[in-house]
Amino acid sequence: MIIRMRADAAKADVEFALARLASLGIQTHVSLDGPSTLIGLSGPVATVPESLLQSMRGVEAVLATKQPFRLASSDFRRDRSVVRVGDVAVGEDIVVIAGPCSVEGRDQVLLAAEGVAHAGATMLRGGAFKPRTSPYSFQGLAEEGLKYLAEAGAETGLPVVTEVVAPESVELVAEYADALQIGTRNMQNFALLAAVGKISKPVVLKRGMMSTIEEWLLSAEYILSSGNPNVILCERGIRTFETATRNTLDINAVAVALEISHLPVIVDPSHSTGRRSLVAPVSRAAVAAGADGLIIEVHPDPDHAQSDGFQSITPAQLAELIEQCRSVAEAVGRRL
Repeated sequence: MIIRMRADAAKADVEFALARLASLGIQTHVSLDGPSTLIGLSGPVATVPESLLQSMRGVEAVLATKQPFRLASSDFRRDRSVVRVGDVAVGEDIVVIAGPCSVEGRDQVLLAAEGVAHAGATMLRGGAFKPRTSPYSFQGLAEEGLKYLAEAGAETGLPVVTEVVAPESVELVAEYADALQIGTRNMQNFALLAAVGKISKPVVLKRGMMSTIEEWLLSAEYILSSGNPNVILCERGIRTFETATRNTLDINAVAVALEISHLPVIVDPSHSTGRRSLVAPVSRAAVAAGADGLIIEVHPDPDHAQSDGFQSITPAQLAELIEQCRSVAEAVGRRL
């Protein structure tokens, strides 16, 4: 349920409403929608008569949300959210997040960062902690990798995005990174979602490989309801019966998420396809569908990468991809 305050409601009216709701045991989440203040309600809302809510001074309307995810819903906020990662505004112009799947060493990540910056990327990605399907696969360099990423970000001026895999690691990763990524395997790790919800750093939330759009947005709701409004949704492909690609990019999900949620939506063409030859065409499709950004695996020497080299492209290929996507963006009235 959402309370819409009148555009001319005084600050005291909003404060009174928040205090009254708190006294009733209702949790509140405040958002601005143009000149109006919106108050999202959670908790034992059903026990409070709607007439009581409507009678509070300054209230224009009490609205029922159509979706089970309240704070992520476009009912809660009609204007699209913009999430700032350093100097980058995700949700305004289309952003490109690029870098290696794994941080393999200092020289490798510095070279990759220089390459993606020169190609035109707006953020640097790289994995210091790598949850892998096999326990024998490279698992990342942990804090050492975080230090290399932070150094590479500082050298190039690119904000850093990296994955966090456990609640107890959130503060450590947040110390080095500008944005934290929740990977597909952790989309429903509710303790981790609550932990990143308690910090202010932006969170890139990847869709689970076997999750519905509603489940994805309910995972975002865990972060939002814990107090962190800075959530970026990432469609990265889902598991289907198709074997020609690593996963299947659900291009429908991009359009649906943009329609039913106010959160920015980016696309991962690397994990969607698992094939470097398909990264560019799928990136163009994502931009055409309205995505707010791309997150792409780029390695200076993909054939010798310690993880996901088969789906990684080179910095030179990234530069060409960005130029292609810029043309598509202009065609649909966006800017990259």
